[in-house]
Amino acid sequence: MTFQSTLKLAGACALLAAAAAAAAAGPHEGHSAKPPAAAKNEQRPWGIAGDAGSATRTVTVSMDDSMRFTPDKLSFKQGETVRFVIRNQGKLLHELVIGTKAELEAHAAMMAKSPGMAHDLPGMTHVPAGKSGELVWTFNRPGEFDFACLVAGHYQAGMAGKISVAAAR
Repeated sequence: MTFQSTLKLAGACALLAAAAAAAAAGPHEGHSAKPPAAAKNEQRPWGIAGDAGSATRTVTVSMDDSMRFTPDKLSFKQGETVRFVIRNQGKLLHELVIGTKAELEAHAAMMAKSPGMAHDLPGMTHVPAGKSGELVWTFNRPGEFDFACLVAGHYQAGMAGKISVAAAR
């Protein structure tokens, strides 16, 4: 191994160690685990933020450090307002973000480049280790959608799920 190769390897190890220490330390800057503060409520292709008083169903989703959601497949009817209870059973901060696959992939790429980026929007919630969070969403458009954890590296590790919304009859 050349001297330059050794230096590159040592640098890569140092970066990995720093990233692991930052992840173990708790919430990242911009991932405060606070609920979104009066975020603009706008129609999205997958629905719109719902009112808790209008929720007709409660769904519990668990997440953990194996980078998985349980359940990872959800089905709803168009027009249904759902109260999500999101339980973080891991030791790392996680989040649940609803969107289209293309939008989640673009957002995950931005998070990988800027892990401290603040992003509190309707349709997402950050949940500290060992805690629970809530999200209320109205699925007013039919289709196939996704949800994911976009904390840097988590989506890339497979932390994602599918949402199916059946058209109203």
